[in-house]
Amino acid sequence: MPNSELVVDIGSITKPRKRLFESGHMKLLVLHLIAQAPKFSYDIIKDVGCVVGGGYTPSAGTIYPTLNYLEEQHYIRSALNVDERKQYSITSAGIKYLEIERATVEKILCRFSTRKQIHNNEQFIDIKRAMENLKTSLRLKIQRCELTPEQVREIAEKIDQAAVDIARM
Repeated sequence: MPNSELVVDIGSITKPRKRLFESGHMKLLVLHLIAQAPKFSYDIIKDVGCVVGGGYTPSAGTIYPTLNYLEEQHYIRSALNVDERKQYSITSAGIKYLEIERATVEKILCRFSTRKQIHNNEQFIDIKRAMENLKTSLRLKIQRCELTPEQVREIAEKIDQAAVDIARM
């Protein structure tokens, strides 16, 4: 299928939303950000958006339950400042937990750093387009026809081979 057909098809189908965070990763990211310095919820929302990039801003409906969970686990504590706003700071239990989960936090930060590079750097626009074309062609193939096990294996092998070829560059 020529690239021009794929580019036209990208806008014509509804893209399913992929989860941006794996289970528990938002909690770890928020805890990591609070460990940098005490923060208000608004600052946490802004900081998560900055880390993730690509125009993402978490909702209050995501952040407040995360903060409540972290408080219930005694990883953070909140205190009212002079303006009666809650400011969150990390506890010793939170520091210990972050140490245990350091590899996961690094993985999260690295993933979003790469995501920001691809989304924000014009140099990578062709890579971003090609990635979207691949996802779209796979989605269309799966939606429009029933794949045999052999076809599924062949598609997976081609994607794996592309990954190997890119890694060897």
